[in-house]
Amino acid sequence: MANRPPVGLPTLSRRSRILIVVGVIVLIGLILSSRVLSTYIDWLWYGEVGFRSVFTTTLLTKLVLFLVVGVVVGGLVWANLLVAYRSRPVFVPLSGPDDPVSRYRMVVSRRLKLFGIGIPVIVGFLSAVTAMNDWQQAQLFLHGTSFGKTDPIFNIDVGFFVFTLPFYEWMLNWLFVSAALSFFGALITHYLFGAIRFAGRGGQLSGPARIQLSVIAGVFVLFKAVAYFFDRYDLLFSQSNPQAFGATYTALNAVMPAKLILLCIAVFCAAAFFAGAFLRNLQLPAIATALLVLSSLLIGVAWPAVLQQFSVAPNANEKESVPITHNIAATKDAFGLGDDKVSYKNYDNKPTASTDQVKTDVPTVSNARLLDPSVLYPTFKQFRQGRNFYDFPPKLDIDRYTVNGVTSDYIVAAREINTNGLAESQKNWINEHLVYTHGNGFVAAKASTVTSTGYPDFTVSELGSDGKVSEGEITVKQPRIYYGELQGDANDYAIVGGPDGQNPSDGQEYDTDATKYTYQGSGGVPIGNWFNRLVFAGYYGERNILFNSAITDNSKIMYYRDPADRVKNVAPWLTLDSDPYPAVIDGNIEWIVDGYTTLTNYPYSQQTQLGDATTDSLNANANTPRQPNQGVAYIRNSVKATVDAYTGQVKLYAVDDTDPVLKAWEAVYPGTVQPSSDISPQLRAHFRYPEDLFKVQRGLLAKYHVTNPQNFFSSVGFWSVPSDPTAVDNPTSTQAIQQQTSPQPPYYVMSGSPASPDGKASFQLTSPLVFLGRDFMSAYVSVASDPGPNYGKITVLQLPTDTQTPGPKLMQTQFITTNANQLNLFRQQATNIKYGNLLTLPVGGSLLYVEPVYVEQSQSANSNSSYPQLSRVLVSYNGGVGFAPTFTDALNQALSGATPVTGGGNGGNGNTGTTGSSPTTTTGQPNNNSPDMAKAVADIQAALAAIKSAQQSGDFQALGNAYKALDDATKEFNAANNPSTNPTTTGGGR
Repeated sequence: MANRPPVGLPTLSRRSRILIVVGVIVLIGLILSSRVLSTYIDWLWYGEVGFRSVFTTTLLTKLVLFLVVGVVVGGLVWANLLVAYRSRPVFVPLSGPDDPVSRYRMVVSRRLKLFGIGIPVIVGFLSAVTAMNDWQQAQLFLHGTSFGKTDPIFNIDVGFFVFTLPFYEWMLNWLFVSAALSFFGALITHYLFGAIRFAGRGGQLSGPARIQLSVIAGVFVLFKAVAYFFDRYDLLFSQSNPQAFGATYTALNAVMPAKLILLCIAVFCAAAFFAGAFLRNLQLPAIATALLVLSSLLIGVAWPAVLQQFSVAPNANEKESVPITHNIAATKDAFGLGDDKVSYKNYDNKPTASTDQVKTDVPTVSNARLLDPSVLYPTFKQFRQGRNFYDFPPKLDIDRYTVNGVTSDYIVAAREINTNGLAESQKNWINEHLVYTHGNGFVAAKASTVTSTGYPDFTVSELGSDGKVSEGEITVKQPRIYYGELQGDANDYAIVGGPDGQNPSDGQEYDTDATKYTYQGSGGVPIGNWFNRLVFAGYYGERNILFNSAITDNSKIMYYRDPADRVKNVAPWLTLDSDPYPAVIDGNIEWIVDGYTTLTNYPYSQQTQLGDATTDSLNANANTPRQPNQGVAYIRNSVKATVDAYTGQVKLYAVDDTDPVLKAWEAVYPGTVQPSSDISPQLRAHFRYPEDLFKVQRGLLAKYHVTNPQNFFSSVGFWSVPSDPTAVDNPTSTQAIQQQTSPQPPYYVMSGSPASPDGKASFQLTSPLVFLGRDFMSAYVSVASDPGPNYGKITVLQLPTDTQTPGPKLMQTQFITTNANQLNLFRQQATNIKYGNLLTLPVGGSLLYVEPVYVEQSQSANSNSSYPQLSRVLVSYNGGVGFAPTFTDALNQALSGATPVTGGGNGGNGNTGTTGSSPTTTTGQPNNNSPDMAKAVADIQAALAAIKSAQQSGDFQALGNAYKALDDATKEFNAANNPSTNPTTTGGGR
């Protein structure tokens, strides 16, 4: 039978080839069109905010990396394919009539350019796309600076480890990839064209194939030798020791010498490969490969394991003492926990002040916070939303303001536009993007004060119905809010600008029910020309942008309206705090965003997962803003950013001029970060110590306050962050249980400063800590947030280890059990209980615990009127517990050392305005046979019904009368129950 010739692919006609080329071009165009549109739109946006240098520098860096990596990887693969093809044998015998290789050889031979160029291009393109993501590493290498500090092992500046070493290893990895791809490409080419054959005994390998493959393998092994050299430095980032990060005793005394030995062996093996290429002897490279693998197992794995098992493990507390000492020092330095930032003080928790002195403690007691920003969003929305298309961020914020010469902390919120709240009849493209474009007003409430009805005492600065600004205690000149946290949706854009762009009243933007408005600020990208309109119409897939007649030459489009998104775009090198907050600066509403410079690796520093470290009971829900779970071994709050709520203008300010990482990025993007000297006193007065940074630091302080390496190794003296016992009342769902077992969040408070007890109140971020595995207090941590030399200084009050001071969980249990009857009465009134933040405050040598208790209508009763109302205040001091409608009464109860009977009624003020709902408890057993008792019970039931009705209708006068009736009925009940004694009640009058 005659041999059949190899069958190749069918030949395409010229027309078919043209159609295929056109189809490929169209497909590529469709893929790239969205990228091109997005790039052009970003270019316009960066021009609007004045940071186009960031756009061009980043784009140019990515482009250079794309070209360099693509050319190097693709070029090396192409060169090796070319060498392999040109050194192919002239005659290749068929191994049989059905030789499968001959078919592929025929196909490749007919389309040499397609395969010879196409494969390297594809490989280079994919590699280049991947390499673009590492642009930050390249820029830090080019602009890295010295830290002025050296590591304890090599005595090399830390800048080498964080700026230089990562880039060297990045380049080495791509060389590894290039060598590996070149080897396999050459191997396949030699096999395809017959230089490598498996027929016969042992097969055949041509001389050129042997030389090329041996040289590539030798180069690969040389790269491995370089990798062994760099691996020594990477040991300082090791996470193999659960007690401490960094190079362990075994790493220093076994692994590190092994790396040097393996380096020498790798060089010898590479020489063996090069020699084997020209000596026509494959035994030498084979022996070298076996030697490298065997030595890697024996020297690199077995010897360290033996040392660890038989020498280190039995004496680990002594062997690891030096590495642990290095780890403690480096972690404190990398996370800003050194002696220059943290001071430790003993706090005996024994009262040193009289009860009268505690009552009159102005810095702390007079500022005790009764409003919880994580609870009161529904209340803010109910009373100050104004219109259905306005809203507040779900998590309200805390800041401080000076009003009438007195500085106090306030719950603050910007009333933003929220087009998702539009009624169905209002929802259309024009309303969502051209009419309802901006919010209106700044809402605040003094955190230590409530009205007589239990609601915040609001102060609002907003546009009135006449279009004029209605000024509250905190004056805002421009209350219109175009940029805010509720504008985070990518499609939440606004088109602003009027017919002539001059007269504000000529516009169609909703301002008030009686007025319209035309945007007059600098924000937005011009969209008047037809080209830009076409671009944005294509980008958003919205033809109305092209054909709407209200869009004129003066129109502009606003996008990237979330303050965090705007800052992230202009400073892609920053890690942002998860909680931007609004502040009134010189009459303008500015969003303040904290920015962190972070590093993944720092010699001997513990790497912390940012997402885990910053998760607490408030953001345990996946729908709330939280940090991504990226590892950080170094963090600094080096930048404060502001975003104007009206113009969208972004400014970056340096607040840590000593940070080497910040200096490197300032060299990358010169002129984008303004010096700290440019920060106005008005702006600096509203800077807060950022929560996410504090969460990371308090978690590390729980371990790294221990400086003795033996104690550190054994976890002796470790603390922990307490779980939040107030997250949910009676958890019944998995999510609720998860929230209640999550860490307690830190709290901003105005109180006396442990760092400088000068009798003045200061703004602080605070948190209690408990002993590891226990619920007793171990320390109280606070960080100063007021501007000045103490800003950022952390004070740790260490409580005695031989006494048992209740932590948050035990204190909450004591609160609930002591007042169980009264709390149950709340629930019997078809109300839900919401516990506010449990604050721990040092006062008079002891600890004062303050917790507001809110009530709201149960969802089943009336979901539309379900919003929290302050009803009672829980206070504990030195073992005494108070539970009363007012903070003053609760404090008096706690100071008396007993828990008296409480009655209903509207709370008095004292140092704060308070309110009560209607919980009432009595002492003794009820005399159910008494006619007076029956009448009292009926009056209580009637009063409770009146309270519910008044709450649902919002009639505050009726609500006050109902509380008065309940108070009178309670007194009747107590008198009927104990006719021989006078009932003891508290919190009755105003």
